[in-house]
Amino acid sequence: MSEVRPDPILIAKKYQDEYVSLVCALFAYGKVNNIIKLLCSFDMSILDKDETVIRGKLEDFYYRFQSNEDIVQFFITLSRLKKEKSLEELFYQAYQKNSDVVEGIHALIQKFYEMNAYTSRGYQFLIGKVSTKRKGSGALKRWNMYLRWMVRKDHIDMGLWKSVNKKDLLLPLDTHTFNVGHKLGLLKRKTYDLEAAYELTQSLRKFDANDPIKYDFALYRLGQEKMV
Repeated sequence: MSEVRPDPILIAKKYQDEYVSLVCALFAYGKVNNIIKLLCSFDMSILDKDETVIRGKLEDFYYRFQSNEDIVQFFITLSRLKKEKSLEELFYQAYQKNSDVVEGIHALIQKFYEMNAYTSRGYQFLIGKVSTKRKGSGALKRWNMYLRWMVRKDHIDMGLWKSVNKKDLLLPLDTHTFNVGHKLGLLKRKTYDLEAAYELTQSLRKFDANDPIKYDFALYRLGQEKMV
């Protein structure tokens, strides 16, 4: 990657595909150079291949918390699902009931486990788990980042999905936006969890109710560069 600021979305943009974008989003944890190296090493065309090809192409692949089998099973799950229907369609069926993106995320996670009974700690870390709690539960950062990529359309985000309203998105809360939110008085909750993501998003809606997540990249950079 020759970009000054490497980012997983730059890989996703090359494909303009919702399934490849999900691979890029869910593996987006750890050092950014390692993320980019991993994503560039994947042959994304295997999402359209049979499972024996997937296993052969991913031989010896592993990443941080994910073993080789975790990665193989992840691609197998996505391949099975891609042959059935679009991620946007699955997401929308749950989201549209209450305009709640978390319900849509949970529907996708649940579908993944229905498509493939495989489980492990590394696999669960990658995909996530369904929870009815907001307080104390994971912030779903990588999932909410994926939705930002899919729903918003500007010079950063791709806007591949048309059925979800950007006003309903949640901030992809990470340590940078969590800390900046506190320093700017936009967030009071001390616990890094889904409830904090809701609270910070609600604060951002006071500035733009129709597109609160447009501030995500700016908040992230402020934290990353320690400008606040």
